[in-house]
Amino acid sequence: MSCYIFFWHLIITCDLSMQGHNMTVVEADGHYVEPFVVKNLFIYSGETYSVLVKADQDPSRNYWITSNVVSRNRTTPPGLAIFNYYPNHPKRSPPTVPPSPPAWDDVEPRLAQSLAIKARQGYIHKPPTTSDRVIVLLNTQNNISGYRHWSVNNVSFTLPHTPYLIALKENIANAFDPTAPPDGSEFANYDIFSVAPNANATTSNGIYRLKFNTTVDIILQNANTMNKNNSETHPWHLHGHDFWVLGYGKGKFDVKNDPKKYNLENPIMKNTVPVHPFGWTALRFRSDNPGVWAFHCHIESHFYMGMGVVFEEGIERVGKLPSSIMGCGQTKGFHRP
Repeated sequence: MSCYIFFWHLIITCDLSMQGHNMTVVEADGHYVEPFVVKNLFIYSGETYSVLVKADQDPSRNYWITSNVVSRNRTTPPGLAIFNYYPNHPKRSPPTVPPSPPAWDDVEPRLAQSLAIKARQGYIHKPPTTSDRVIVLLNTQNNISGYRHWSVNNVSFTLPHTPYLIALKENIANAFDPTAPPDGSEFANYDIFSVAPNANATTSNGIYRLKFNTTVDIILQNANTMNKNNSETHPWHLHGHDFWVLGYGKGKFDVKNDPKKYNLENPIMKNTVPVHPFGWTALRFRSDNPGVWAFHCHIESHFYMGMGVVFEEGIERVGKLPSSIMGCGQTKGFHRP
């Protein structure tokens, strides 16, 4: 007997395993993937997966389903559930201990899973072969005014009091910083393996203005945190779009040679993607959805601490905004009868 199981994990990045059973991954973030088999499924905050499990083990007992934190040293016990073989009672504990997970800092199996995800034959939507704009987003950790922050291109993101969409549609001056964040080209010589002081890091609520209906490449580059020999996993989530995942790599992104290795034949489309410790992830999307969209680390505390950016595209195509959404920041009293 085969079982279809859907996993959606929102809070942490974890390793999930089903004792004595393999899992065949068939879907990720709403797109069919070329099926592949795993013993441990790595799920990053914001991702969705569908797997097939064949219930072909000893039916006289139940089996553990376990989840364990990855990318950070574990200080909590594993999450436990029971894979029930009827007619065993669903609360009957398995007779053996839960399986041991991979080491929390073992990046290789996580990178291998990322590289294994390809679009399923018959459901391939090929990306444009070239892009109109490339933005490199360097993820770093900083101390700003005595507080620990995450930053992107030495800018720690903060939200304005007035919503971007309303500010742009209503031409509200000074609602947010008009200076666009850096595209990242100036960080080509940044040493991702060293703890850098980042003395010039700052906070801003400026946004990237994208030309409507163009092709944009994003390179997510991970670096050392404020702790020596340490880099964390960050699952980046884009609102309003799906994107093509063109590739992953270790170390510093090579702007000349790494794009030659992009998968343009059968890349998976997703809305959330990990950037692994001391590594990079490349993605491509079309700026074809009018509005203002957040792109951020889906670990909520990281976003709150500044790891995010905002894209604006085709704002002139957005219709008149209802008065019911007014009331924040400088919009108080707008369009009120």
